Amino acid sequence: MYADRYARPTRFNPGGLTAAVAINVALVAALMFAGPKILPNGPEHVLITDNIPIDPPPPEPPLPQPPAPAARAPVERIVAPIPPITVPTEATFTTSTTESPPVAGPLIGTDPGPATPAADPAPPLPPLVGPQIDPRYAAQFQPVYPAAERRANHDGRVTVRVLVGTDGRVKQIERVNATSDAFWQATMERATRAWRFTPATRGGVPVEAWRSLTLTFRMEDAD
Repeated sequence: MYADRYARPTRFNPGGLTAAVAINVALVAALMFAGPKILPNGPEHVLITDNIPIDPPPPEPPLPQPPAPAARAPVERIVAPIPPITVPTEATFTTSTTESPPVAGPLIGTDPGPATPAADPAPPLPPLVGPQIDPRYAAQFQPVYPAAERRANHDGRVTVRVLVGTDGRVKQIERVNATSDAFWQATMERATRAWRFTPATRGGVPVEAWRSLTLTFRMEDAD
């Protein structure tokens, strides 16, 4: 009794029915269009392919033939018999006498004529006057005492040959002997830098000439 009182009466809704019908129609249409299309009479266009012939490759060039071997001329071989050689069993020598040649007589047409006088010999050269130490530079001839030899308390001796030019200067110096290389080096440096000579002369004309000198190094002289 109470349930019937509070129950609401049911009403017909035409809008909902329409919507339901539209949804179903749409689903059926979608299924129809989504299905595969089957053509009853086969494809409209048929692709036809043909094989295109390919030209055959050109023939390979013939290989060069090796040259034919040259014909060799036949070699003719001649064999000559060797004659027998007779060897004498005894040696035989024949001697003959030769006549001596005739004695030569006097020659004809070989007169040398008058004798030609010999040429006069060249006059001798004037004597050479050797170079001398220039007294103005005599104090410059003693070299500086090497420091290493001074510390070692060594004495020394040096002999040299110098080529003196026409201007009195040393053009070349040669070592004859020396106590040590230090003494020789000090002498060479002083000679090329400070030694002066009066040049050698021949007939009053200055000429180049060699001269030998010997220098002595002593500790008492170095003090």
